[in-house]
Amino acid sequence: MIDRFENLTAGVTRIYKSIQKIKRHRMDSLGLKGTHVMCLHYLSEYPDGLTAADLCGKCHEDKGGISRILSDLEKAGLITYLSGNVSKDAKRYRAKAVLTEQGQSCAKKVTGLIMHATVAGGLGITPEERDIFYRILFKIADNLNQVCRNLENESSRRAV
Repeated sequence: MIDRFENLTAGVTRIYKSIQKIKRHRMDSLGLKGTHVMCLHYLSEYPDGLTAADLCGKCHEDKGGISRILSDLEKAGLITYLSGNVSKDAKRYRAKAVLTEQGQSCAKKVTGLIMHATVAGGLGITPEERDIFYRILFKIADNLNQVCRNLENESSRRAV
């Protein structure tokens, strides 16, 4: 049983570290940070824009992290905000961020880098094996999220 835990944490940690290293090295060539990858990716997938809250959910990142990333992307001229009915002060939280023309060009390069890493990471794996892997991976993630929710509920009950 302990071996399964060690194998899972070691495997996930190795994959995560490799992904972070790839992001860091590849994004350096674009003058950006590895943390910008997923925001650029999702903004390219949603040309009508996404709010900071939308990006928090999609990127699994906290509000402060997304806010810093969006600020960096705006300073770099890669995004702008659709104002709509939102006041200027609230724009970062409720307005949709969209890629500028320069941002779209950069996002295409990021998509190419993602595709290269995805293909390289999947070498020697059949489509059937990949399907099974992801099904199991997300089942484990769901199960562990349930454990976390239970722990949070226990902590809340003890605090009362």
